[in-house]
Amino acid sequence: MSGPQIITLGCRLNIAESEAIREMAGGQDDLIVVNSCAVTAEAVRQTRQAIRRARRDRPDARIMVTGCAAQTEPETFAAMAEVDAVIGNREKMEASHYSSSPRPEERRQPTLGSQAIGHDVGPETPAYAGVTGKANVSDIMAVRETAPHMASAFAEHARAFLEVQNGCDHRCTFCIIPYGRGNSRSVPAGAVIDKARELVDAGYREIVLTGVDVTSYGPDLPGAPSLGLLIERILKGVPDLPRLRLSSLDSVEIDERLFDLLAHEPRMMPHLHLSLQAGDDMILKRMKRRHGRADAIRIVERLKSARPDISIGADIIAGFPTEDDAMFENSLKLVEECAIVHGHIFPYSPRTGTPAARMPQVDRATIKTRAARLRAACETQRTSWLHSLIGTRQSVLVERNGASGHAENFAPVRFLAPQSPSSIVRATITGLENGALIAQEAQQ
Repeated sequence: MSGPQIITLGCRLNIAESEAIREMAGGQDDLIVVNSCAVTAEAVRQTRQAIRRARRDRPDARIMVTGCAAQTEPETFAAMAEVDAVIGNREKMEASHYSSSPRPEERRQPTLGSQAIGHDVGPETPAYAGVTGKANVSDIMAVRETAPHMASAFAEHARAFLEVQNGCDHRCTFCIIPYGRGNSRSVPAGAVIDKARELVDAGYREIVLTGVDVTSYGPDLPGAPSLGLLIERILKGVPDLPRLRLSSLDSVEIDERLFDLLAHEPRMMPHLHLSLQAGDDMILKRMKRRHGRADAIRIVERLKSARPDISIGADIIAGFPTEDDAMFENSLKLVEECAIVHGHIFPYSPRTGTPAARMPQVDRATIKTRAARLRAACETQRTSWLHSLIGTRQSVLVERNGASGHAENFAPVRFLAPQSPSSIVRATITGLENGALIAQEAQQ
C-alpha cells in the first residue's frame, strides 16, 4: 500500500477534505484516517463500525479519527480501544497532526469522567472541545476563516471538488453539523480562482463547488460578495473550464443573480440539489427552516420554466418529531410536485444537544416505513425521467474507467464501447439498464 488509507463517510465536502488529508499525510503507509460524519446517529454508528473493521483488517496500523462525529463527540471515539488518536475538524487541516499520532504500541486510554473532553458553548450544544488522552479537539466556533491553501482537493472521479465555504450560521432544530463545522466562513475569490485553474491544468473538465452551506458564501469577506458573483468570476477567470456544478443549495438563498446563472449559463450544469428536508409547513417551522412548501415548489417551477432540462435533487427527512400521517403525505407529494429525481432520504434520528431530540418522537418502525415510501416515490420519478432521455443526445463527462460517466443533468451513463477517460463526448442514448442510461454511440 502506498500512502495512508483514508476512509470517508458523509458529504462531498468530506470527500474533498479526505483527498487533501491524503496529500498532507503522504508516504505514511501505516496510517488509517477515518473522516467521520455526524449528520445522523446512523452515520456515527457506521463510523464506529468502519473503525472496528479497519482494526481487524490492519492490526498494526495507526488509526486516527477526525471529521464531524469526532468534533461533536470525541469522547465516543477516544474510548474505543481500536483508536490511536482523535482530532477535530480544525486540526485535520494541519499536516503536523498526521505525523505525530501515536504508534499502536503507544496507545493510551483517554482521561474521561470528571475531566471529560470539552466544554459547552451554548445551551443546545454538547460538550465537544478540549485536549485530553487521545483527543485533540479545539473549539470549532472560534475558527473564523477557511484557509485558502485548503480550498481544493481531488476526487477519484473525472470531476474535482472545490471547497469555497465551510460552517453554518443557521440552527435547524435537527442538525448537529454547525457544532461540527463551526460558523460560516468563505474562501476568498482569488484563492478559489487560482485553485480552479490548477484543477483545469491538471486535466479536470468539471468542478463541483462544495461547502456546508454554499449559498451563504460571502458575507464574511470584504465587500460581501455573493455566490453568484463568485461563479461569474470563476467562469471569467477560468475560460478553459467547460463544466461547473454546485453541491447542495438552500433554496431560499437563491437570489436573482444565482438564478440567472442556473437558468441561462451553458457552463453551469442543469442539475440542482436542494436542501428541502420536508414538504409540510408545520414540520418546516418546527425544523426552523427558512422556507415554506410553496417556496420550494415555486423555485423549482421557475427553474424548469427557464431551463426545462434541469434535474432536481433534494434532501428529505422521514419521521421528524411530531410528524403525523397528513404531514408525511405532504412530503411524499412534494417528490412529484418538484419532480425529484436525485433523492437523498434520511430517516430521522435524534442527535443529542439538538432541540428536535427533546420533541415528541415518531416510533422507529413508522420512520422506517415512511423513509421506504419516500425512496420509492423518488425512484418512480427517477425511472420515468431516465426513460424520457432515451433517444436524446447527451454531453457526457467520461469517468477515469472509460466505461461510464455523467450527463450534464447528472444522469448516469454507461458506454458500450470504451471512451477516452476524462473526455467530454456527445452520446446517443439508446436504452436504460440497471439504473443507468446506455450510450451506443459517442463522439468527441
